[in-house]
Formats: sequence, structure tokens, C-alpha cells
Amino acid sequence: MNTSFLFLADGFEEIEALSVVDIMRRADMNIVTVSISDCTLVAGAHGIPVEADSVFADTDFSAAEWLILPGGMPGATNLAAKAELCDLLKAHNAKGGKIAAICASPAVVLAPLGILDDKQATCYPGFENALGNSKLSEKPVAVAGNVITANGPAAATAFGLAIVAKSKGEDASRTVAEGMLLYSTPQPFFF
Repeated sequence: MNTSFLFLADGFEEIEALSVVDIMRRADMNIVTVSISDCTLVAGAHGIPVEADSVFADTDFSAAEWLILPGGMPGATNLAAKAELCDLLKAHNAKGGKIAAICASPAVVLAPLGILDDKQATCYPGFENALGNSKLSEKPVAVAGNVITANGPAAATAFGLAIVAKSKGEDASRTVAEGMLLYSTPQPFFF
């Protein structure tokens, strides 16, 4: 299985980043956290410092499965300002690579790059007008081909489980959710 990458910028929303990493690792998916700066220590939006696994300049993205963007402000703005990340996202999307973004990042990062054009997408309330040519979804998590978007911190778990489902199937996602005691019925709440 290829490696997935979750990008951290100062001001990222901690729950949106760390819950996704946790869920993917529970599913035995290889995920690397990447600081977009030259320092592995990244400050979250709520003052929680997180040590990234790697820095952008030292990371090989050639075999990437997922490129994942947490939200948070100014985290999403900082991600959008990283030209090399934007180029990577566009190239990955052009070849049908999987991309996931939550909270402000669908509107602030992906929409301006054209990645959400004609796709169902969601984002943090108040950013809808910035979704460009996408089709606004009212669901907390929207799956549209190679792109998954979610609307905010409360959807972080469902967002992570949707990524697992897209890569490893619904049974794998359900197994992780059950292990987390997420629900007691056989049907996850995000399907």
C-alpha cells in the first residue's frame, strides 16, 4: 500500500489532523504527517504543539495514495500559501490521486485550484461562497470520486473513516469504528 500524507501548517485544527492520523493507523494505513515549514514542530490552532514525521522539502510524494489537509485558521490559509503544496495537489488530482480536506481547507485550498469543480463538496459554515464551481453538499462528509471533503471538527471521525472506506473498503472502516465504540449498530452514521 502506498503512503498517505497529512499536511500540517501553523494554526491547523488539531482534532481534524490527529483523529484522521489515528484512524488511518488503526486501519493499518501508512500515513506520514508533513510540516510545510522547515521545522517539524507545528503549532495547532489551540496551542497544541505537534511534532510532524517529516518536513515538506525532505519528503518524497511520488507514490502518494492520499494528500490530506486539515482545516483550522490560519492553518488553511497557510496551506494555501505554500506554492509547492498547491502544485503537488494539482498534479495529484490531474492523475486521479486521492485528496481529502476538511473544515476551511476545501474552500481555502482546493476550490481555488479547481480541484472541486463540478464535484459535491462541503466545508466549514461561512466558507460556502468560496467553494467555487463545486456542488454544495449538506452532508458533514462528501465523497466525490477521488476527493473527500468534510465540514469541521465534529465530522473529523467520519472524515477519517470515509478515507479508510475509500481505500480499504467499508468492512475495514466498520471494523475501526467498532473498535472505537463509535456506534452499536452495524451501519456507520456517515454512509
